[in-house]
Amino acid sequence: MNETFGMIIISLAFVCYSIGVWSERFSARLKIWHVVFFWFGIIFDTWGTGMMFELAGGLTYDIHGLTGLLAIALMLIHAVWASIVLVKKNERLIASFHRFSVTVWVIWLIPYLSPVVIMIPKPA
Repeated sequence: MNETFGMIIISLAFVCYSIGVWSERFSARLKIWHVVFFWFGIIFDTWGTGMMFELAGGLTYDIHGLTGLLAIALMLIHAVWASIVLVKKNERLIASFHRFSVTVWVIWLIPYLSPVVIMIPKPA
């Protein structure tokens, strides 16, 4: 396994999760296919993160590593809760769930984008 493949997998997580979150936001109503994209997002993110853990020799106790774990936990809570909302057919939550989705997505961006920020060269 190499770093490039891990980055591709994590980028697939970004694409899937973003499609699920933003299509739900624009439709203003949680639908089954949104939840499918949430689950694909967490599957790809967990897979890619596992690959990166192997390359890094385990969890890094920095902003990237810690927010990454928080993001995966929130994504799991998000996907499970979305699934429950649909199964219970709670109309109020189906119509307002997008607020929680966008919040989790924004938090997820921190570990997704932090490697880019970390790699920006500092002025001499």
